[in-house]
Amino acid sequence: MSGHNQFALLKQRRFLPFFIVQALGAFNDNIYRQAIIGLLFYLGVSDEERTLYTNLAPALFILPYFLFSALAGQIAEKLEKQRLIVITTAMEIVIMSLAAIGFLTQNMPVLLIALFCTGLQSTLFGPVKYSVLPSILKPEELTGGNGLVEMGTSISILTGMIAGGMIFALAGSHGPMVAAVAIIALALFGNITARMIPRVDAGAPALKINWNPLTESLAVLRMAKKHKAVRNAILGVSWFWFFGTVLTSQLPTYAVVNLGGDETLYIFALALFSLGTGVGSLLCEKLSGRIVEIGLVPLGAFGMSAFLLDLYFARTGTVTISDLNGFSFLQQPGSWRIVIDLLGIGLFTGFFVVPLFALIQSRTDKSEMSRVFAALNIQNSGFIVLAAVLGLLTQNLLGWSVPQLFLALAIGNVLVAVYIFSIVPEFLMRFLSWVMVRTLYRLRVHGVEANVPDEGAALIVCNHVSYMDALILSATIPRPVRFVMYYKIFNIPVMRWIFTTAKAIPIASPKENAALMQRAFDEVDAALAEGELVCIFPEGALTKDGEMATFKSGVEKILARRPVPVVPMALKGMWSSMWSRRDTRLGRMRVPRRFRAHVEVVAAPAVDGASTDAAQLETLVRALRGDQA
Repeated sequence: MSGHNQFALLKQRRFLPFFIVQALGAFNDNIYRQAIIGLLFYLGVSDEERTLYTNLAPALFILPYFLFSALAGQIAEKLEKQRLIVITTAMEIVIMSLAAIGFLTQNMPVLLIALFCTGLQSTLFGPVKYSVLPSILKPEELTGGNGLVEMGTSISILTGMIAGGMIFALAGSHGPMVAAVAIIALALFGNITARMIPRVDAGAPALKINWNPLTESLAVLRMAKKHKAVRNAILGVSWFWFFGTVLTSQLPTYAVVNLGGDETLYIFALALFSLGTGVGSLLCEKLSGRIVEIGLVPLGAFGMSAFLLDLYFARTGTVTISDLNGFSFLQQPGSWRIVIDLLGIGLFTGFFVVPLFALIQSRTDKSEMSRVFAALNIQNSGFIVLAAVLGLLTQNLLGWSVPQLFLALAIGNVLVAVYIFSIVPEFLMRFLSWVMVRTLYRLRVHGVEANVPDEGAALIVCNHVSYMDALILSATIPRPVRFVMYYKIFNIPVMRWIFTTAKAIPIASPKENAALMQRAFDEVDAALAEGELVCIFPEGALTKDGEMATFKSGVEKILARRPVPVVPMALKGMWSSMWSRRDTRLGRMRVPRRFRAHVEVVAAPAVDGASTDAAQLETLVRALRGDQA
């Protein structure tokens, strides 16, 4: 695990062609849209006409997401995905050829029709873009792969805007020809690259397509709400688009009015935000330990608000200077604070959104994933429109300045984050466990991603060394786990909230509380019947000397009722770490001498629960544990 590099995916055929295709698509879309604006300036149209076109263009691009996302999700579910990507990139060639005619004839209606068609093509590609990743990536690669895709998208959007904006500035009278050739060439290159993507099976080839966009849109939105964590991850992604739309749509005015910049300073500010987002997206895999770590989501949300709040205080009013470019702006007092704020907002935005995409992919059935992402696109487009409308209303009707709008957005972001985390406490619980585990230990994980099943019921058995064992295992296993733990550990102050949120199952010995023990076995069976992961510590108590005790028969009682697969796991290095019983003479918890201990979590392949017993499982865990505890 420690030697893995997510950039290695860029050397592999299963990922590289797809990465290039999605990055080229975003790059070409933004070249096209910015070149349209460049053509308006080149033609010298009136301010009123230019305002009409610049407001109409985004509406035409986003409209197909409302109208056709549900249909696109069904098509992406029914067809083999590599074939569909080839089809959509071939559509892009046709659409960009129409757009090229618009540029060459300098015909704005033709360009706007082509822009609508570009939105339609993006709508069809959208459900494929993210639903294909779980099919071409291993579970432990999902976070890193999503990080690369988000980084590629951010950089492509930024460079596309810059390149599209420069075409008419540099090419002059040859601008229409350069724009026409560029967008067709990029579309051709994307289609050629799409043919190199390996085959990816359809999620639901027998699906019968519902051609009614209204009823199917409602159906996919209901489908996306079946799983509470997925539903709220979708809400989080849509909020990300709302947040980003409000922020980036205000940057042109902010750069001129509040920073004293020329027309290029806006691009500089956008570049800082995009760079931060790309870096944050890439860091997610390192920070998460290659699992789908939704604990990063609260960190990202509060970091976004903190830096946006500081951006408000950094420059609350207008400035008297003007026409600053990026270099001259950096020479001004307080400029580096604004640079750091824009980078920080982008960085934590990456922390916020990448785990949400990975969570949706990891917890959605593959036969429904494209339609769930279609529902996400419908909701995203609604949030984008809402962001644009609220931006106009607050400034034109309420008279808010851009910094005041940033302040409101920072506060709103905190409120939305608190709302999401209150209705799905797992997000906040994972954040707290992630902070605690990464602060107290240096973790190495072996075999967990390969041997813990991605879906379905399974029983995990592990040796029991410290009061932190459940927290460490929950931080290394991608799926939610129901832990069976001694009721006195369950009732530790502060930790009790985390264990309750994680739906841990307290248990006692029959001498202490026979009713609690029976209730625990019933809860375990019910959880396994629901297809959940359950983890037990068959020794029944913490080790007192660092050695493993004999596994008790409780594991056999569980498997007798429901013989699910059993995954043996072992904790190594915990005996000399925090909150074990080492050096404790009175049996009380104490802080040991060793801080930031090296701890390993090791997993073996699952065994058949119907043909194993406590002794065999103990042997497997001892083999995993080696000579360390």
